[in-house]
Amino acid sequence: MTQSILTPTVTTPPTIPALTCGELLVQWLEYYGVETVFGIPGVHTVELYRGLPNTNIRHITPRHEQGAGFMADGYYRASGKVGVCFIITGPGMTNIMTAMAQAAADSIPMLVISSVNKIENTGSGEGHLHELLDQQGLVSKVALFSKTIWQPEALPKILAEAFSLFNGGRPGPVHIQLPIDVITADASHVAKPPNSNQINSNNFMLPQVMRPLPNPAQLDLIIDCLKNSKNPVLLYGGGCVGVDSDAQKLAELIDVPTFLTINGKGLLPPGHPLSLGSNQSSVAGRALIAEADLVLAIGTELGETDYDIVFDKGFHINGTLIRIDCDARQLQRPFRADIAVLADAQMAITGLCERLENQRFSRDASERVAQIKQKIAASMPASFAGQSALLKLIRDTLKDVIMVGDSTQPVYSGNNGFEALGTRKWFNSATGFGTLGYGLPAAIGAMLASDNAVVSIIGDGGIQFTIAELICAAELELPLIVLLWNNQGYGEIRRYMQEQGLPLIGVSIKTPNFEPLAEGFGAGYRRIIDKQQLVEALQQDIKGKQPIIYEIDEADGFIAEMGKSYTYFS
Repeated sequence: MTQSILTPTVTTPPTIPALTCGELLVQWLEYYGVETVFGIPGVHTVELYRGLPNTNIRHITPRHEQGAGFMADGYYRASGKVGVCFIITGPGMTNIMTAMAQAAADSIPMLVISSVNKIENTGSGEGHLHELLDQQGLVSKVALFSKTIWQPEALPKILAEAFSLFNGGRPGPVHIQLPIDVITADASHVAKPPNSNQINSNNFMLPQVMRPLPNPAQLDLIIDCLKNSKNPVLLYGGGCVGVDSDAQKLAELIDVPTFLTINGKGLLPPGHPLSLGSNQSSVAGRALIAEADLVLAIGTELGETDYDIVFDKGFHINGTLIRIDCDARQLQRPFRADIAVLADAQMAITGLCERLENQRFSRDASERVAQIKQKIAASMPASFAGQSALLKLIRDTLKDVIMVGDSTQPVYSGNNGFEALGTRKWFNSATGFGTLGYGLPAAIGAMLASDNAVVSIIGDGGIQFTIAELICAAELELPLIVLLWNNQGYGEIRRYMQEQGLPLIGVSIKTPNFEPLAEGFGAGYRRIIDKQQLVEALQQDIKGKQPIIYEIDEADGFIAEMGKSYTYFS
C-alpha cells in the first residue's frame, strides 16, 4: 500500500556525537573568560546551545540582532570584558551589522559567532533558507576579520586569533561563522581547553598577547621635545580608557592644557586645573591646539566626531605632532605624525612618567586653561547648560552611575559640557558611526556587566528603533533608568533643516504614548516635571526590579532653570 503524502513520516532522531563542534566552542569561550552571550536561537544556531548548560556562561535573549550587538558593545564599554553574540545565518547577520559598524568605529571588541549554510550549499545561490551569496565577504566590511570554520580542527586556532586581536592591537568586532553541518560535526578528537586544575597549577596559562611596548629611544625623544616646547597641548583619546592614574600624573608632570575625547572622559577628574574636557571642537579649543608648538596625542584617532563636530574642517594642528597608538595605520591618519610611536597607551604613559619622576615642568598652564575655560563656557548655547545640569544632577545623585547615550540632544550637550567621575562612566553612539537606537540596548549590556546604576539617555525618535529591548530589561528585572528626551520627533534634524532653509519633511513624526507602552512592556513610567521629583525618583527606582521610563519634555521649564546656576567643568 502506498503511503499518503499527508501521512506524517516517522523519522529517527540524528545520532549526536559525544562532543560536537558547537559544544567544544562554548568550552573554549569559557576558557577565554566569556561570561555572557547575547543571542536569539534559530534553527541554524540551536546546536550552539547544546553545551551551554555545562558552562557558567549566561545567555541573554534580546528581541532583535541589532539589540544583541549593541548590548555586547555596552557590556564591554562598562566592564572591559568582551561581549559575544550567537547570530543566525542571513537576516540575523544583516541585522547585527549596524552594531558591528558602531563597534568598529569606536574600537570596541565584539565576537560575533554565526551559522552559515551547510558546506555544500554555502554561496550556491540556490535559494536555501537564510542564504546569502557571500555572507563572509559582506560582514568582513565591518569586522577586523570574518572567517569560516570549515572543519572542527580549525576552531581552537581561529578563536585564538580572535582573542589575540582583541588584546594585542586596536580592537574591534570579529566574525566567525560555522556551517550548520560543522556545528554538529564530531569534535571529540579536537584540542580541548585546559581545565581549571591545569590552569591553577601553572602548567597552562591563558595566551597572553600584549600590545607593543614603546621604544625607549622614542620616549627619550618625546621628553626632549617637551623640554624644548613652549606651549604644548595633550590630547587623550578612548584608547587610554584603561590607563590608571598615570594619565593624570603625566598631564601634571609636563604641566600642559589637556583635552579628553568623548570616549576618554574621566581620565582627569571634574574641575582639574589642566583639563579642558571634551571641547577640542570649540572655537577657543581649536585656537589653543592650532597655536601649540607641540601636540602630544595618545590613544586618539583624531577623528571628525571628536575634533570637528561642526563639520567645517576648521580643526588644524600646526605644531610638531607626536602620536602614540597601538595601530600602525592610525598613526598617520588623518594627520601625519612627526614622531609616531607604536605602543600600548598605558606602557607609554608610564614610561614617560618614570622619565619625568625627578623633574617637573612649570609652564603656568593652569592659568591659560582657566582663561580658555571662561571662553568655552561663554560660547556654550543656553540649552547646553540646562541639559548638562540635568546630567550632573543624575551623576551626583546616583553613586558611580554609568550613563549610556543615544544620538539625542542631551547627549550632544553632555559630550561637550558633562564631566564624568571616571572612565567607562560616559559613552554613547553620537561618536564614530553615529547610530540611532543604541542607547537602550547598550545600557542593558552595561547593567549586565556591572553592579553600578545605569541610566540610558535616548530621544523619543531614537528609542523607536530598539524599544522592543525594553521587555528584555523587564524580563531580566533590571532597574534601568531610561531618560526619554521628548522633542516630538527627530528634533535635532528638524532644527538643522530649519537652519538650512529646508522643508520640514519626515522629522515631525508621531511618537507613542509612552506611559501605556511602558506598562505593556512590564516597565514603569514617570513624567518628570521638576528637579526634586527627579532626585527622589532616582533614589527610589534604582532599588527596584524593573526598568522605568522617565519622560522629560524638551520644553520643560525646570531644565532651563537648572541651567541658570550650572557651572561648566564641575
